[in-house]
Amino acid sequence: MSLVKKFATVASGTLMSRVLGFTREMFMAAALGTGPVADAFNAAFQFPNTFRRLFAEGAFNAAFVPLFAKEIEANGLDGAKRFSEEVFGVLFTVLLALTILMELSMPLLVSTIVAPGFVDNPDKFDLTTSLAAIMFPYLMCMSLGAMMSGMLNSLRRYFAAAVAPVFLNIILIGVLAHAWYNGHDGLKVGYALAWGVLAAGLVQLGIVWIAVRHAGISIGFRRPRLTDNVKRLLVLAFPAAITGGITQINQLIGTAIASGRDSAVSSLAYADRVYQLPLGVVGIAVAIVLLPELSRALKAGNAQEASNLQNRSVEFTLFLTLPAAAALLVMSEPIVRVLYERGAFAATNGTPVVSAVLAIFGLGLPAFVLIKAFTPGYFAREDTRTPMWFAAASVAINISVALALFPSIGAPGIAVASAIAGWVNAMLLLGVLVRRGHWGRDAALLRRIPRLLLASAVMAGFLYGAVHWLEPQLASSAPLYTQAATLAILVAAGAALYFATAFAIGGADMGMLKRSLKRGGKTPREMPES
Repeated sequence: MSLVKKFATVASGTLMSRVLGFTREMFMAAALGTGPVADAFNAAFQFPNTFRRLFAEGAFNAAFVPLFAKEIEANGLDGAKRFSEEVFGVLFTVLLALTILMELSMPLLVSTIVAPGFVDNPDKFDLTTSLAAIMFPYLMCMSLGAMMSGMLNSLRRYFAAAVAPVFLNIILIGVLAHAWYNGHDGLKVGYALAWGVLAAGLVQLGIVWIAVRHAGISIGFRRPRLTDNVKRLLVLAFPAAITGGITQINQLIGTAIASGRDSAVSSLAYADRVYQLPLGVVGIAVAIVLLPELSRALKAGNAQEASNLQNRSVEFTLFLTLPAAAALLVMSEPIVRVLYERGAFAATNGTPVVSAVLAIFGLGLPAFVLIKAFTPGYFAREDTRTPMWFAAASVAINISVALALFPSIGAPGIAVASAIAGWVNAMLLLGVLVRRGHWGRDAALLRRIPRLLLASAVMAGFLYGAVHWLEPQLASSAPLYTQAATLAILVAAGAALYFATAFAIGGADMGMLKRSLKRGGKTPREMPES
């Protein structure tokens, strides 16, 4: 299967999840707006979600996948099964202890880390604490599930791991639809959503567990022991957890700072959902596919193949991400209005703040995606420390800028801090890869980047003028179907103009795309395609 086809396989599942995530957020905005229950739920959910990406997705996609892939190459499926059981025994035990500790410490954690700004509002503080306590076991389900997803990705079975997150949104949409049908108040909706998150974690774990069994590996529970393989994993996993979860760390910091002002937490959450669509579909798909492929190329001593994989991945991410960033920058307000402006959201007048945050996130989008493309260049070489230090610098910048800007401009200041931190992190990652000789100079990539920027600028100029020209059709006073149809036409026209311009000026060409679609190594017999 070619690199682009593998990206597409993962991206299709992620796209499904993100589209349903939009639907979920639209229901939430109508039911809760940017009020206190929305703030409490988003702050509470951010906590286990951050831990999930720190200790599950980030650590295991960065540390577990290369080791598991090498075990397959060296000892086949039997060796991989033994290694996965050793890891599972330790991971399960650690997660159980962590969950118990966090549940007992939840009031302290909410008051110091999650939402210190809620302390002065006892009702909001108590609600956040209760919701976080209900949802925190989601971490355990998703961490075990992330390990199994890493196994599936190493076995080149991408779809089950990509589609499992869809069920979080399916379940929460069902919860919101039931609450709307029965006329539940905001408090009942908040608790129902929290229990829905926990149920979704169990469902997602079940999906990937079944998929791993179908892939030929049945994981049994082994008494937790620090074998040499597990020790090596832990050495790699700690810095990888920090690095792989840097975006989520910055979001958690942003949430804590934003808790000092009403509606800021939920405004950030609604904007985050929109820009997570291109970030998830492109960035996460590239990171998931690139890491095991790069690990195999380096294991085989094929430096040229490794360099080509990295360059083509960056080319692919920029080809799709630059126009998305430009569109978010110039169309944020009509996007937010169509997606969210109804019910409780309209009553709280959340559109101006959320659209401002979204536009700023758009400026940082290419950086967030490039981080996903650059870090596998370190992780595949089992270097997780270097990107960890860059992540630490990024966090320091994020905190400093957010604290400086939030008192004066509110939630948009946190978005500015996140975007600046993202670009600093991306440039540091690229600079050291180049200095070490791990990133080969690619004439085609260097030639295409400025042309893709130009094509994106042409599209942005067209959309800026079109939004102003069609302002009556996009205004709040226009019917929703008119707003939605106008926005859809603008998106389609902008995309058509971008692709036409990019191909016309040499930012992309059909020959390159055809070669990408056809290329790809042979799949080992013990790793059949899904």
